Amino acid sequence: MFDTVLIANRGEIALRIQRACRVMGLRTVAVHSEADVEAPHVRLADQALCIGPAAASRSYLDQAAILFAAEVSGAQAIHPGYGFLSENADFAARVEAAGLVFIGPTSAAIRMMGDKIAAKRAMREAGVPCVPGPDTALPDDPRELARAMGYPVIVKAAGGGGGRGMRVVHEEGDLLEAVALTREEARRAFGNPEVYLEKFLVHPRHVEIQMLADHHGTALWLGSRDCSLQRRHQKVLEEAPAPGIDPATIAAVGARCVEACRQIGYRGLGTFEFLVEDGAFCFIEMNTRVQVEHTVTEMVTGIDLVQQQLLVAQGERLALTQEDVISRGHAFECRINAEDPASFAPSPGRITAWHLPGGLGVRVDTHVAVGTTVPPHYDSLIAKLIIHGATREDALARLRAALDEMQVGGIATNLGLHRRLVREPGVIAGGVDIHHLERWLATGYGA
Repeated sequence: MFDTVLIANRGEIALRIQRACRVMGLRTVAVHSEADVEAPHVRLADQALCIGPAAASRSYLDQAAILFAAEVSGAQAIHPGYGFLSENADFAARVEAAGLVFIGPTSAAIRMMGDKIAAKRAMREAGVPCVPGPDTALPDDPRELARAMGYPVIVKAAGGGGGRGMRVVHEEGDLLEAVALTREEARRAFGNPEVYLEKFLVHPRHVEIQMLADHHGTALWLGSRDCSLQRRHQKVLEEAPAPGIDPATIAAVGARCVEACRQIGYRGLGTFEFLVEDGAFCFIEMNTRVQVEHTVTEMVTGIDLVQQQLLVAQGERLALTQEDVISRGHAFECRINAEDPASFAPSPGRITAWHLPGGLGVRVDTHVAVGTTVPPHYDSLIAKLIIHGATREDALARLRAALDEMQVGGIATNLGLHRRLVREPGVIAGGVDIHHLERWLATGYGA
C-alpha cells in the first residue's frame, strides 16, 4: 500500500495522473525539468522537485535523479505515465529493487513484451493470432524463409517500436541488404541487433484491445480502438469501438488476450495491438503502459483507467467483472500538436490565444493555456480533444463542431488538418487502412 505517488512524467498525462490521485486521496510528488517549473501538474502537486535541465536525457530520462527524488520526498510509488521511462524494463527493475511500487506491470513482463520475438512466441502459446512468420531470430541466410512466406515481407527489429527498425522488402534481391541495414539501425537505436521476418500485410487496419489485470489472476478486456489514421507510424486520430468489425469477433480476440495476460502473469493496464486484414486479426505488439488514446475507451465504458491502474498497484482486486464492461456509444480523440501543418515540424513558442470547445460529450485533456510557452525539447502534443456521442455519426458531427470552435494563437498547430480530415469521405465511412492518411496527404488535401 502507498499514500504518496511520484509522477515521473510531464504534460497532460502528468496532470491526468495527479487528478486520479487526488480523487483517491493520494499525495503527489511532481518531478520536473527546469523548462517545466510553471507547469500545472507542478503547481498543483503536494511537493515538486526539479531534477535537471530541460533536455529529457538530463531530467525525465535520468533514472538516478528520479529514484533519488522518490527517496527524499518519501514517495512509495512511481507512475511513469507514457513515453520516457514507461516501458523501460531496467528502470522498472530499479524501482522494484528500491522497495518502491512501479505503477505498471513487472519489469519481467515489460522485458518480455519489449522483445518482439519473445512476445510473439508468448502470444502464440496463449492462442492469440499473430502475423504470419516465425517467432525466432533470422537464420544467416533468410532467403529461403522469405520465399516460403511469399513477398512482400518486412524485416523488424526485435527490440524496436514506434515505427523504427523495420523495412519492407518486395523482391528477393533486396532482402540481404535490408536485413543488414535493419540490424545496424536496431543496434544503434535499441542496443539489440536481433531482427526477425514477418509477412507484410498490404492494406491492414490498426486495431487495439485494451486490457486490465490485477495481482489475483483476474484479467478483463475493455473493448476495441481503431488507430489506423497514422502518419509515419504515428497516430493522429483514434476512435472506439473499431467500426465495421463484428462484436463477436472482437470478443473472441479479447478472450484470447485475457488468457495471454493470465499466462504471462500480467498486471495493470496493457494494450494488445493488431493488424487486421480481410477480417483476420494479427498480433504485432503489446504496449505495457497507459496509452495516449486510453481516453476513448474511458468515454465509451465509463471506467477511469488511470484510477484502475492505481488500485491494481495498491494490490486490490478488480471490482469489475467482464459483464460489467459495457460499451456505450462512440468516441473519437484528436491529437492536437504544436507543429507546422505543412512540414509537420515542431512549432514551439508562446500561446497567445486559447479557446477550448465545450458542450455535451466534449472533453479536452491539456496542460497549456494562454501564456504557456511550448518548449522545443519534448513531444509536440499540447491537447487531446475527445468526443463522445450516442452513435458514430453523432460523435463525428460533435467532433467537427468542436474542432471548428477550438482556437489556438501564437503557434502553429495541426487543427486545420483535423478539420479537413473529419470531413474526408473515407474517414466518414470508417474502416480505413493504415496507409489512408498518407495517401490523402499525398493528394494535397492535407496541405
